[in-house]
Amino acid sequence: NQLPKVAYHRRLSAEGVLSLRPTLIIATTEAGPPEAIQQLESAGVTVLVLPHEPTVENAIAKIERIAAALEVQARGTALIQALKKELSQVQSSIPQIAAQAKILFLYARGQGTLMVAGQDTAADTMIDLAGGTNAIQGYSGYKPLTSEAAVAAAPDLILLMDSGLESVGGAQGLWQLPGLALTPAGQQGRVLSMDGLFLLGFGPRLGQAVLALNEALYEIPSKMGSNDFD
Repeated sequence: NQLPKVAYHRRLSAEGVLSLRPTLIIATTEAGPPEAIQQLESAGVTVLVLPHEPTVENAIAKIERIAAALEVQARGTALIQALKKELSQVQSSIPQIAAQAKILFLYARGQGTLMVAGQDTAADTMIDLAGGTNAIQGYSGYKPLTSEAAVAAAPDLILLMDSGLESVGGAQGLWQLPGLALTPAGQQGRVLSMDGLFLLGFGPRLGQAVLALNEALYEIPSKMGSNDFD
């Protein structure tokens, strides 16, 4: 990616952004600090602030608002129709899943940063949309991975971002992490990694991401007890 990097989205520098001479800035409500956003608006640049909450409704709202800002409403409508069709396809397949698979989403940044997703997270919503069950129950947000929690959760599948799986040394390194080798997922080698923005971005590709995760979950019941999950 050859695009310039101005700053982390929560620590924006108005000067750095303005140096690129933008005419439209698209951000989420997580962007900041507020002073930087105010500076950008004061400079006469149109700033479109979108909701960041991980919901289907917000994904659709983001498409609508960006399409309107770019005056490509027809393309926005087509994207929304495709997204709804993909989600409907997933919903129709969920009853065919013999048993709801328990999924543990692991946020990894090397072996020193290992967090598991509870409720009220983008990962939790994705798992639900795809027809699975979050293996982690009882709290919101993220908490550190522990061997005891992993074993108690008994996930059928470990889900990560591509970058997270790479950071722990791939699948081989993953099963060396606390407790994971003792889970049903570890015993059968069931791990799925996806591009982080694709999986958790809740953008125009949301339907595709849910479909991809659903397909992985759909295979689990028929492969219980085997070692050929891919």
